Amino acid sequence: MSGLPIFRGNGIITVHFRKDKERLVMKIRVMVCDDNEEFVNNARTHFAASDKIELVETASNGKEALERLDTARPDVLLLDLVMPALDGFSLLERVNKGNMKIIVISALSQDAFISKAMNLGADYYMMKPVNFSVVDERIAEAVNSKRPTAKNRSMDEKISNIFITVGIPAHIKGYQYLREAIKMTIDSPEIINSITKKLYPEVAEHFNTSPSKVERAIRHAIEVAWNRGKIENINTLFGVRVYNHNEKPTNGEFIALVADKMLLESV
Repeated sequence: MSGLPIFRGNGIITVHFRKDKERLVMKIRVMVCDDNEEFVNNARTHFAASDKIELVETASNGKEALERLDTARPDVLLLDLVMPALDGFSLLERVNKGNMKIIVISALSQDAFISKAMNLGADYYMMKPVNFSVVDERIAEAVNSKRPTAKNRSMDEKISNIFITVGIPAHIKGYQYLREAIKMTIDSPEIINSITKKLYPEVAEHFNTSPSKVERAIRHAIEVAWNRGKIENINTLFGVRVYNHNEKPTNGEFIALVADKMLLESV
């Protein structure tokens, strides 16, 4: 199997021609920035066996990553946060992201760190230790998602802050699905009345998954928030006593509640 690099957007994809199947396979180019040698070696071994993703470069700190990004031109950067020389937060502040997606993979679990990384431009946040098959899914979702506009980035930040307040962690899949569902509801409020027929399918299409997986992941995200017991935060956030510990909103109720708050604040 031979490889030929071609340009796509501001990056390069290696196109492999397989004679046995007579088809082109475009691999997603990934770079890893992490000072943990074991993690980097595991990533190298995993991606070497993949027919969809290739590891094109590694760096042990943010300084090295910034120096190598222009040459490597990855579609996705897997980024640790705690590193010598230049940490992940500093890289997020300095990097010219362009079309590149950034997935933070870190052992830091505090909400403040997660919120900071997401607000600085990270597309996903995953907690170590990670299952690399799940990393593959996040990479595919990141590459398939649309590039946000400046307005959408501002909206993403505000929704992310709401999620942090109510206790929805950024590393679970439902976080991304729920955020997209809220944005779609803000754009088209009537879609919430067709949650099964329109909203879930449109979110699923955005992330290249199925409507049933979207529904389950959103339900799980809401349940996580309620199990964390931050009900008072939720009531304070919305300015009224909406729920108590024995009540949980449906997916549609929660999406509508957050979307309505955003609309009232003229997002």
